[in-house]
Amino acid sequence: MTAPKLTALVLAASRRGADDPVAKVQNLSHKCLVRLNGTVMLERVIAALKATPEIGRIFVSIESPEILKGVPRLAAMLGAGEITALTSEGNLADSIAKGAGEIADAHPLIVTTADNALHTPEMLSHFCAQIGSSSADIMVAMTPADVILAKYPSGQRAFHRLRDGAFSSCNLYCIRTLKGVGAARAFATGGQFGKKPERIIGAFGLWAFLLYKLRLVTIEGVMRQISRALDMKVEVSMLPWAEAPIDVDNAKDYALVTDILERQEGRQS
Repeated sequence: MTAPKLTALVLAASRRGADDPVAKVQNLSHKCLVRLNGTVMLERVIAALKATPEIGRIFVSIESPEILKGVPRLAAMLGAGEITALTSEGNLADSIAKGAGEIADAHPLIVTTADNALHTPEMLSHFCAQIGSSSADIMVAMTPADVILAKYPSGQRAFHRLRDGAFSSCNLYCIRTLKGVGAARAFATGGQFGKKPERIIGAFGLWAFLLYKLRLVTIEGVMRQISRALDMKVEVSMLPWAEAPIDVDNAKDYALVTDILERQEGRQS
C-alpha cells in the first residue's frame, strides 16, 4: 500500500511588516514577498514543498489571503487549489494550533517558515523519510555547525553549542500526533533559543537552561530534557546540507542567500 501523503503548513505572517529589515531591502509590506534572484521568497518555499513526492496538501498561514492574491503565481496556486490560505494568529504558537485545528486529518503535520528559501525537495524527502520511521510526537530538523561552516565560513548562525558539538535549527518541524500540538506553546514567545537562550527557562525550566548553557548535555540529551518538560516524545532529525538552516532573517542573510541562488541558477532578473 502507498503511504498517505503528508500535510505542510507554511508560517508566512510578518511580525514587523514593512519595518522588517528584509522587507525594507525592496520596500515591501512582507518579508515573504521579497524576490530572491527573481523569484518571490514564499514561491520558492511552496515550490520545494510541491516538488516533494511525500507531501500532498499545502497550507499557508498569513494575515490575509489578499496578500497571496497580490502575487500572480501565488494567486494562481490559490485558484487552482494547490495551496490553501489560513488566517494567522498573533503569535507562532497560536497560528500553529489554529492550523492544526482547522486542517482535517492534519497529522503528521510538517511546519516550516516562509523565509527558508534554500530548502529543496531532496532535503524535505530526507526529513519525511525520518518521520515515517519515527514514533515521536515532535521532530525537529537540525544541521551540525561544522557542515555549515565548511561550505559557508561567513554563514554564522545562532548555533546551539552542546557537549557533542554545535547545531543550527532548520526551521523545519513535524507535529506527528495531536499531542504534539502542545509543544507549540514552548515557542509562543518566538522561540529562537539559540539567539536568546534565557527563553529556555520559561519554556523548559532552569535545569534544562543550566545544562544547555554549561554545555553539559548532548543534542540527544537536549531532546530528552525537552521531552520530559513537555511530557511528549521529541526527536531530532539531522539534515546534512549546509543550506538547510540558512533562512533570510536580515540584510546579511538576504545577501548570502541571493549569492547562493545566483551561483546555483545564474543571475535572474
